[in-house]
Amino acid sequence: MKLSQRILQRMTAYPPFYQAVWKACAQIPRGQVRTYGWVARAIGKPRAARAVGQALGKNPFAPAVPCHRVVGADGRLTGFSAPGGVAAKRRLLQREGVLKKTL
Repeated sequence: MKLSQRILQRMTAYPPFYQAVWKACAQIPRGQVRTYGWVARAIGKPRAARAVGQALGKNPFAPAVPCHRVVGADGRLTGFSAPGGVAAKRRLLQREGVLKKTL
């Protein structure tokens, strides 16, 4: 997804690392997920998966920066700071067809 000029301009108020994380996350297509490690590698910081999680936890640009599409290395739904936590992350991914609804 291409970020709007307005969002890109607002991002400049944040550290360059956060900007890089958010821009990489914005490239994850709807209906797909990536890991924190994938994002870290995508920005050239392969050992920074935890820092990626921290940056996504401070994401003020959702849903343009779809941080719900980032999962743990083992595929688990982890770390979602939006209201509703991981349950909200699960619902968003179900709507995108990534996860099947459970009874």
